[in-house]
Amino acid sequence: MHYISPVLWQFLEKFLSRLPLFPPEASSIAPYSDAFFLYLLLISVFGTMVVIAMVVSFSILYRKDRHPEAIQIEGSTLLETTWTIIPLGLFLIAFVWGALLYFRIYNPPTNAMNIYIVGKQWMWKAEHPGGQHEINALHVPTGKAVQLTMISQDVFHSFSIPAFRVKREVIPGRYTTVWFEATKPGTYHLFCTQYCGTLHSQMIGEIVAMTPDDYQKWTAGSTSGSSLAQNGERLFASLGCASCHSGSADAHGPSLAEVYGGKLQMANGSVVTVDDAFLRDTILNPTMHQVAGYSPIMPTYQGQVSEDGLISLVEYIKNLNSNYRVHQTLNTSHVETVAPAAPAAGQGMVKQ
Repeated sequence: MHYISPVLWQFLEKFLSRLPLFPPEASSIAPYSDAFFLYLLLISVFGTMVVIAMVVSFSILYRKDRHPEAIQIEGSTLLETTWTIIPLGLFLIAFVWGALLYFRIYNPPTNAMNIYIVGKQWMWKAEHPGGQHEINALHVPTGKAVQLTMISQDVFHSFSIPAFRVKREVIPGRYTTVWFEATKPGTYHLFCTQYCGTLHSQMIGEIVAMTPDDYQKWTAGSTSGSSLAQNGERLFASLGCASCHSGSADAHGPSLAEVYGGKLQMANGSVVTVDDAFLRDTILNPTMHQVAGYSPIMPTYQGQVSEDGLISLVEYIKNLNSNYRVHQTLNTSHVETVAPAAPAAGQGMVKQ
């Protein structure tokens, strides 16, 4: 903590780590979260003790046998100002502190490693960019910022890692993100903290924080042979998307090379930033996002592509740096079919 003296913070850290009610602090954000919780706890205890002391003292000082007849007590401007300003100041500190902590938790660093999480009744599935897949487990390196891009395949879930002080709602049809940086190697609990059905209590798992070297060994030994981007490329080809999004002058659809993270002019005059959610929505419901200069005739793939397939497609487009790769896909005759054939993706955006 930058705002607390090293001696005081060392005392607080040891106190919290030895308190059975607190899980271990295993992420970079955990000390900040615990310090804020401790502040809220202290002002709550302080306020409660003040109220109790006043109730007891007033009950003794102004009991009936000492004052059989009521006495008019005039107000005190100083007293009223004091009990207004002090609580207001304490609450404003909590507001500012909480806001800063919130933005710190939900704004990942630009160099964060991205891992996809799909929640479904009643399991967690983790998909690493390198092609590693895990069920009810997540391996992460220590000392590295990790961003989780999460979505539910059925109902509302909540992804919670108490030791990392991480909790984020996982919602059907929408990506949510959260990030953390593990600081201590070890195995930690993973819970779903949103009731999601009869087997909600069994939707648990474990987070394995490893040293960078051990994590590299794990990724090398756990790969499925194809990265998410490679799986997305095969699905991109099997759906016929390459025929329209080739990037050539006479292409029916817009170029997708380096589109991720950029700005797109829409037909309604608005400008949007292309992110994971935009790409997913465009695939499932193209009419929601009509690109300027193209007609909205792209077919929807709602129900034809699973959440895992959508993640692979998004990851492929995110890593598409040039149209050469699309041209190679277009000219390849031996393409593995990953999903049922559908009309070309680019036909939804034909040049006007």
